Amino acid sequence: MKMVETARSDTINIMTLDKYKAKIEYDAETDMFRGKILGLNGGADFYGRTPDELRMEFRKSLEVFLQVCREKGIQPRRSYSGKFNLSIPPELHERLAAVASMQRWWDCADRLWIKR
Repeated sequence: MKMVETARSDTINIMTLDKYKAKIEYDAETDMFRGKILGLNGGADFYGRTPDELRMEFRKSLEVFLQVCREKGIQPRRSYSGKFNLSIPPELHERLAAVASMQRWWDCADRLWIKR
């Protein structure tokens, strides 16, 4: 058997079931597709050889995960604060802060002008 190296694709494959999403990737070790359910308070993944099999296994994996959460009194979905940290070069940070400061000034000036 000839082994062929493959490059990682920039494409992200997402499968949706109800309100849940899963990231789908090819697993060369098992020669199957692997799905990882996103946004959960724990790990839940599934495997399948075809899209139909993936959907079926997605449903099974999600049902098991939700059942365990119910039994343990755990909230199944991860909560998000709406904030995240981003590392950028200091020069860009300075420029963005200046633009944001000017934007706040213009917003304030607009509100004062409207009130007159």
